[in-house]
Amino acid sequence: QVQLAESGGGLVQAGGSLRLSCAVSGITFSSYTMGWFRQAPGKEREFVAAISWSGHNTNYARSVKGRFTVSRDDALNTVYLQMNSLKPEDTAVYRCAAQSYGSSLNTAAHDYDYWGQGTQVTVLE
Repeated sequence: QVQLAESGGGLVQAGGSLRLSCAVSGITFSSYTMGWFRQAPGKEREFVAAISWSGHNTNYARSVKGRFTVSRDDALNTVYLQMNSLKPEDTAVYRCAAQSYGSSLNTAAHDYDYWGQGTQVTVLE
């Protein structure tokens, strides 16, 4: 059974930081490119960041580039999203996703095979 479990969300003031984690089980984690997506109320789901299965390549949405950093620890089967300089417009449910041997350049949700349930991030003005 494949499971992706996000944690680390919460309430933070604008300018603050959060680190999201996504613990993965049931798949060979090192064979999967991992992505982060977010969805705000009334808006479509959008790509945030991805890291390739090798860990050598990353990709970021323009809106978060320079503020967010995606990383992975294959020993722990976990992917992280470090979010700095948070803005109110970053408020959303953040979900991690996995695609088998995918490219980090894949930003479409349908490219991903497995999804977590999500964790809420709320940034106050």
